[in-house]
Amino acid sequence: MPPLPSVGGDAIPATLTIPEGPGPFPAVVVAHDCSGLGPASSGAPGRWARELQQRGYATILPDSFSTRGFPDGICTNPSPGRLSVNAPSRAADVYAALAFLRTLPRIDGTRVGLIGGSHGGATAVAAMLAPEAESSPLAAEKRHGFAAAVALYPSCAPGARTWQTTTGIYTPIAPFYILTGSADDWTPAAPCQALARAAQQAGHPVSIKVYPGAHHAFDSDRPLRYVPHRINANAPGGRGATTGGDPAAWADAIKEVVAFFGRHLKSDAR
Repeated sequence: MPPLPSVGGDAIPATLTIPEGPGPFPAVVVAHDCSGLGPASSGAPGRWARELQQRGYATILPDSFSTRGFPDGICTNPSPGRLSVNAPSRAADVYAALAFLRTLPRIDGTRVGLIGGSHGGATAVAAMLAPEAESSPLAAEKRHGFAAAVALYPSCAPGARTWQTTTGIYTPIAPFYILTGSADDWTPAAPCQALARAAQQAGHPVSIKVYPGAHHAFDSDRPLRYVPHRINANAPGGRGATTGGDPAAWADAIKEVVAFFGRHLKSDAR
């Protein structure tokens, strides 16, 4: 497929898969992590896409990094340019993917969800944040935005590179589910728990599940390892993070994501 024109004007490569049959099908936009979708990719975006495709969803994976000069991702890249592909800026990419899906007759544009892990999870946090004013970024796009979203081990701390509101309370445009691990030393669970708690108290549809003992990238097929040169704002000196798969958490996350999207993107009447 041709590159997507993002809201910011950049050409964004994307990979689209649609089930066989006439449709219309529900769809999910998959936002990649800091490793991108090139040769250095963690593989997690593709694994999630396959899980969803097997259950009747169309999927699209926009590549936020390759055409912006980061084909190998930004997990260990210390250059200042890496900050230009932050979560709020990448939110424009997933909305470009949403807009494209809505042009396709075999896609039900009212039943499109979003999922992302790590950097892609933070992108989901930014993309699902309800605008506070018509002048807010992506306000028009969010008016008819995603029907539901899942963020896996995202950065949830409020700030210019994630999310900000005048109230300090996260308000999503649609049901939002966070899955994270209690042992995550890259994007710790505590800020996500605080975000969800405040949102729930305000009556907003945010839920969270924390997997005991699970690390960052618990949905990985790779063993647990600490990499000292990963960029990590939550580590002393700003470097070093642990990632690795947790088979029990990964299996449960599949069940949780399938059930969540089943409730919000599928209907017995369709």
